[in-house]
Amino acid sequence: MVESFNGSFRDECLNVNWFLSLDDAGEKIEAWRIEYNEWRPHSSVDNMTPREFARMFAAKKVRDAA
Repeated sequence: MVESFNGSFRDECLNVNWFLSLDDAGEKIEAWRIEYNEWRPHSSVDNMTPREFARMFAAKKVRDAA
């Protein structure tokens, strides 16, 4: 799992950006992190975005509690 993340981070963020300073690196990496954690589909959750998966999980939890 960690190796998959590291590969994605390198391929999708580090290899495609030119960092001009530490602040610039922080901003670009943070933007990538938000996209990765909220908007990018993940095969581990049936190709849903983490946001979609969280919504589905919360709705299921409410249904199961009722």
